[in-house]
Amino acid sequence: MFRGIAILAMIVYHCCFDLAQYGWLVADFNNDWRWIWFRIPILSSFLFVAGASLALAEARGQTAAQFWRHAGLIAGAAALVTAGSYAMFPQSYIYFGVLHAIVVMGVLARPALRAGAWLIVAGLAVLALGATIRHPFFDQPLWHWVGMMTFKPRTEDYVPLFPWFGMLLLGAGAAAWRVRRDARSDRLRSWVPPAGATWITWLGRHSLAVYMVHQPLLLGTMELVRRLT
Repeated sequence: MFRGIAILAMIVYHCCFDLAQYGWLVADFNNDWRWIWFRIPILSSFLFVAGASLALAEARGQTAAQFWRHAGLIAGAAALVTAGSYAMFPQSYIYFGVLHAIVVMGVLARPALRAGAWLIVAGLAVLALGATIRHPFFDQPLWHWVGMMTFKPRTEDYVPLFPWFGMLLLGAGAAAWRVRRDARSDRLRSWVPPAGATWITWLGRHSLAVYMVHQPLLLGTMELVRRLT
């Protein structure tokens, strides 16, 4: 359900962004602190849940083949996002957005899951480093995915390892700690969402599909309205 709420918030954010692109909403998404701080908790929750899901899958016996199949699916979706964004925004296309980040972060985090709660410490360290260190070395395009740049690159979605890998590690560490402490994963499997909230849970269970189709649907609807008015 938590992931479903994050998906819903993301749809609202992107709807507002698209309205601004069509000139139907006045908003500065790059400089207005209100829109910047609206994005931060949405992205943080996505990565936290991704980390928790990684730890829970490991606790439930996910095989290497299953992990790489899932990672490959997300990587394919990330490639489609890059291609689609290049078609729409060739000067600011997405080359390392949230899906790209989740794939790379998942590959890096999976071998470290045995650290359990120590991943929380590692996550806090990554967040601190990413928030404080800036160096011209990382301004080179080859290293943009790492973060710690002295400027924000021109791209429609940018989720570098520093500091955002910290949120995924926090989620993985928190989930691993709970699983080892009291078999919380079993309780999560038996949890039933409140009446009337099943649609939010559905969004969370199909988050990748919803992520991939929501923007084409929003943009297609807005374009249709523009042509008819």
